[in-house]
Amino acid sequence: MKKILIVGAGFSGAVLSNILAHTGKFLIQVVDERDHIGGNCHTERDELTNVMVHKYGPHIFHTSNEKVWNYVNSFGKFQPFVNRVKSVYKGNVYSMPINLHTINQFFGKAFSPAEARSWIESQGDQSIVEPKSFEDQAKKFVGEELYRAFFYGYTKKQWGTEPKNLPASILKRLPVRFNYDDNYYNDIYQGIPVDGYTAIIERMFDHPNISIKLNHVFEFSENTKESYDHVFYTGPIDAFFSFKYGRLGYRTVFFKEYRSEGDHQGNPVINFADEEIPYTRIHEHKHFTPWEKQEKTIFFEEYSKETEAGDIPFYPKRLDEDMEKLKNYENEVSKLSNITFLGRLATYRYLDMHHIIEEAMDVANRFLAKQTK
Repeated sequence: MKKILIVGAGFSGAVLSNILAHTGKFLIQVVDERDHIGGNCHTERDELTNVMVHKYGPHIFHTSNEKVWNYVNSFGKFQPFVNRVKSVYKGNVYSMPINLHTINQFFGKAFSPAEARSWIESQGDQSIVEPKSFEDQAKKFVGEELYRAFFYGYTKKQWGTEPKNLPASILKRLPVRFNYDDNYYNDIYQGIPVDGYTAIIERMFDHPNISIKLNHVFEFSENTKESYDHVFYTGPIDAFFSFKYGRLGYRTVFFKEYRSEGDHQGNPVINFADEEIPYTRIHEHKHFTPWEKQEKTIFFEEYSKETEAGDIPFYPKRLDEDMEKLKNYENEVSKLSNITFLGRLATYRYLDMHHIIEEAMDVANRFLAKQTK
């Protein structure tokens, strides 16, 4: 059997491993530098509260791809879950994303959908024809007041810079609904695994042809090329090449944990839009599993900062200087043989879980198709 090395034990590595192993044609070695599988989707029971905790921040699975939905559900039950985010601004709690209720509450109105649409259009800065920045994009679509309330402070904290310095592409679509729909996502399928994400990924890895080595820092070498027929790499692309063209820009997050009796905030995720509040949001994990009844609670304050050596990269900044570096790294990748880069870090893109799973399924199937030629 051919020997395969997969670097990374998150969803990319798990899906690849599962599909390739079940052909019976490959022996697969998975390595990961962390002490657990699951990457940033890792979940675990908190010993003191018995709450299932999303250790690296909230993960709600959502997709409109039926193939992806059926695939993940083959590894465990997903309980339907609707993410209803709230935002606190100047002591008031608002519904997110901006919808008819948010608009009426914020402006003290009782608009119909048509009236609200007309009002927001009148608020938008029509002098901005081609938005060049995040700030331009927001002001064009929702106007100064809603921008200042829900986007300015939060975005400045999240990205560590003035929103006028960020590309318009970060705010890709009109962030407003003119009805009372407060479902954060638009996708057909939405849920959270009953046993947590780590249990799903464990089942993906559960095959005799798959071996996993944790606490292992991967370094590409001639020995790697000689030992394996193919390598799938899901780690940071700049780290693979020892940062020879410089580090790509990322924001990372860190959390302050708190435990208490009862219920802290009554909702899974609440954003804090005021600039003077240092954290961006609070997530209370018992509310991600409303089918469970817990007497105690655990909640995280989430803070954003620039990624430094030793930090876990979360959000690719993709500024102009980053994209120039990325071109150099992608050129290096093109010179390599028998190695495939995939996933969020290896391709320097922000990808949701369903995107990562779909990509890994496609990569695995294309690889298998080549093997049969």
